[in-house]
Amino acid sequence: MAQNKVYALLGSHASGKASMISQLVSMGVHYIPSVTTKHFDDRYAYKRKLFQTVKPDAYAQEKLIVNTQYQGSSFGLRKSDVLESYQQHQISIMLLMNSGGIKQLTKFINQDLVTIFLMINEEVFIERMLRAGCSNDEIKYFVEYADTNKEFEQWQDVNFVIKNTSSPRVALEQILAIMGLVTLVPQEEFDKMTA
Repeated sequence: MAQNKVYALLGSHASGKASMISQLVSMGVHYIPSVTTKHFDDRYAYKRKLFQTVKPDAYAQEKLIVNTQYQGSSFGLRKSDVLESYQQHQISIMLLMNSGGIKQLTKFINQDLVTIFLMINEEVFIERMLRAGCSNDEIKYFVEYADTNKEFEQWQDVNFVIKNTSSPRVALEQILAIMGLVTLVPQEEFDKMTA
């Protein structure tokens, strides 16, 4: 029997983490929800399905194995959610807000944790912010936050890096390949296709 694996997506703001996880969930991959004190406005309403927003006093009562800060809000993963998911699902996906969560997670599921960083460049970063309707001040804040917190350098702390600057489908296919959710064509069939 195959070992259970937990895959964690990381990346800067606008790297496509939430979009990739939403797509994977729609394909039937189990998702371990994050709990947060952040309230998502209507522009980011799709993220409400991925995060369970709670008040700060309720957040403080949670039994978390990951507890990080991101842009002034707390983000965490409940110990019970992670362990239950790990025990009951062969493959699960989660979202980490920064690489600080990796060290916290490895205490519980070290050999079965696979980390994937979605890499974008500053041009794509700004383009996606504009598409989301962000003002120049918001874009400036996100760029400065990413630079100050070394968001573009967190790739050094992960197992895999996926460049997510073109079609989201390409990045999704790469994630699926890392997760072992694609089947390679046998060599003889491949040879026929390329002949």
